[in-house]
Amino acid sequence: MTRAPDQTGDVEALRAALAAEREARIAAEARATGLEARATGAEAMIAHLKLVIAKLRHDKFGASSERGRKLIDQLELELGDLIATVAEEAARAESQGGERPGAPPHRKPVRGPLPAHLPRERVVVPSPAACPCCGGKLSKLGEDITETLEVVPRSWKVIQTVRERFSCRSCETITQPPTPFHPIARGRAGPNLLAMILEAKFGQHLPLNRQSETYGREGVELSVSTLADWVGTAAAVLSPLHALVAAHVLAAERLHGDDTTVPLLARGKTVTARLWTYVRDARPFAGPAPPAALFQFSRDRTAEHPRRHLASYDGILQADAYAGFGELYRPDRKPGPITEAACWAHLRRKAFELAEVARAPLAAEAVRRIDRVFEAEREVNGCPVAERLAHRQAVVAPLVAELHAWMLETRGRMSRHNDVAKALDYALTRWEAFTGFLADGRVCLTNNAAERALRGIALGRKAWLFAGSDRGGERAAVMISLLTTAKLNDVDPRAWLADVLARIADHPASRLDDLLPWNWVRTMERRKAAA
Repeated sequence: MTRAPDQTGDVEALRAALAAEREARIAAEARATGLEARATGAEAMIAHLKLVIAKLRHDKFGASSERGRKLIDQLELELGDLIATVAEEAARAESQGGERPGAPPHRKPVRGPLPAHLPRERVVVPSPAACPCCGGKLSKLGEDITETLEVVPRSWKVIQTVRERFSCRSCETITQPPTPFHPIARGRAGPNLLAMILEAKFGQHLPLNRQSETYGREGVELSVSTLADWVGTAAAVLSPLHALVAAHVLAAERLHGDDTTVPLLARGKTVTARLWTYVRDARPFAGPAPPAALFQFSRDRTAEHPRRHLASYDGILQADAYAGFGELYRPDRKPGPITEAACWAHLRRKAFELAEVARAPLAAEAVRRIDRVFEAEREVNGCPVAERLAHRQAVVAPLVAELHAWMLETRGRMSRHNDVAKALDYALTRWEAFTGFLADGRVCLTNNAAERALRGIALGRKAWLFAGSDRGGERAAVMISLLTTAKLNDVDPRAWLADVLARIADHPASRLDDLLPWNWVRTMERRKAAA
């Protein structure tokens, strides 16, 4: 006799399965709710951080002050971590069963369009040939396009330049086109390759040994010695442009001057050499001259170097309190004394450090009063000389006078050994240099233009460790001058170098000015218009 199936056991098993499924669903909903709550909180924090960073960047002095730069870096790091966390948790939630039923829809991030200048490659997803329901003929209604940003690995090629020979049947004369120009006579590097190597070394501070390793992994073996030979030859080819940049910079009404350390390899050890910069930038007072930067190299920091660099200059020099500049300001200097313009950012920095580290109330008050001067000065940044001067005399001068009176009164109550007193003495002993901007609309409040030009050198020191020789330091000064000048004029350094290297040999010496970055832009615009 056949036994009936145990229906009771089946029912109990089904009930147990349903209970387990219900518990799993409740747990999943709880996890989804938790993830959603954390995502909502993170998104709120992301929005808040973006707002804070935007306010700091638009703040009058936050981005240029020590504390402001440090704070922005920290906030951007935190913002990046939060965005990555939100993306990770969203992916994890999707992998765990998708969105919870009844939950609000997932908020998609608002993204801007991808760069319009990039080429587009269409990849059409195959469509059915007939209607999947009835097999009828399909007619196109439109299309939806989803764009994805992608990068194509760098490709190398060898260009073969063919010069055909012909013989005349009448006189048997052999005719052949002349040998084409190569940027490097002893090498076989094209202008784009040379531009990439130069910009990577002097613009991105990537040493030649690392470049050689990178190219080797891409299947192109280029030894360090080969790259170094190309760099030296290219620098020599470009040296006439460096001379033109130097002449342009030293013709300025006002210069920004500064220097930074550069480790120099000498007899098996390193010594502290210097890289000097002199920046011409008339944009703060709406001057018509294009900006440019001149770099110079020296083995030490003696006063003879700025004397030599500025031997023919007699304008305004904005710089720090380096004693080596002192002889440049002497009344009996030939061809004439240079007018000293002190940097208020250095003054503020000294007070700011005491206010932040030592928690000195008087230093904090000094920073507050100095910031009022910065705030008033910011209103005429980029305005013509006359407008700047009128505003300074009407608005800024009273603030400076109040600051001076407060400094004198505060200093009189302090010991000369007090740190705040030393910071005040830094300004009071050079007060004429600090207040020169009140009588000349061309003078800036700070020397930030020179400090910005040197900022990349600090990053480079960590990459290339040291300069190999004096000639190497001088060569770096030449190339950094050209690259920095291109950037100041909103010119792509690599594109400019490639075009210049391709044309400079055949370019008339009397028209080398056409190849300078600010003139090169106009030349390229005319080419495009004529094409």
